[in-house]
Amino acid sequence: MQNNIDVICECEKCADKYCAKKVSIFSTLQDNHVREIVDMVVHRKYKKGQIIFFEGDISDKLYIVNKGKVKIFRYTKEGKEQILYILTNGDFTGDLSLLKKSKLEFNAEALEDTAVCTLTKEDFDKILEKNPEITFKILEVVHDRLVNLENLIQRLSTKDVESRIIGVLLSLIKDFGKEDNEGIILELPLSRQEIGNYSGLTRETVSRTLTSMQDSGLIELVGNKKIIIKDIEYLRDIDK
Repeated sequence: MQNNIDVICECEKCADKYCAKKVSIFSTLQDNHVREIVDMVVHRKYKKGQIIFFEGDISDKLYIVNKGKVKIFRYTKEGKEQILYILTNGDFTGDLSLLKKSKLEFNAEALEDTAVCTLTKEDFDKILEKNPEITFKILEVVHDRLVNLENLIQRLSTKDVESRIIGVLLSLIKDFGKEDNEGIILELPLSRQEIGNYSGLTRETVSRTLTSMQDSGLIELVGNKKIIIKDIEYLRDIDK
């Protein structure tokens, strides 16, 4: 496995010079403050399948996904991977570590070749002194993630197989779905095995259930990486 490459986040190195501007907690800052952040961040590149950080690592960084997709996951007591959520362009993690240095409680893996900008706690504290309102924005993000994790726990503990997979599809549609004349086109960032890891099911069960949903006219499977959602309202009703 190759080591990640560290370079300063410069215009020619980043797909977007102002990678920090993509992040919700920085979106309202003045351009001069954004430029200060750009000067502070370090740009890292990871190959598909490379681990960005491990559970238990001491973190004092904010990780911003500038390009690509990142899987956030933990291992159960039985040693099975449990996906918590997927990060894409503009998403970030490590936010709680910026408020208080602590151990990371999950792992992060690049799902494809990925560019990540990092910002240290020391530099973040300097930004926070000038922009204290960022703290409230971080709390909003933390709240949303807690709600998503509560929904995940409920889905895994109380719902049947089809409902679990529908819940995963709906969560992925928010970031990876696009409306089309045929329905909603979902470009899957996950394999069948990873969908199983997200929903607490085996790969075989995921494949059988998706095929059954296709036979019922709810979805159309296009290869292994694309699903056309034919009846989104039905899926939403099942997920309630």
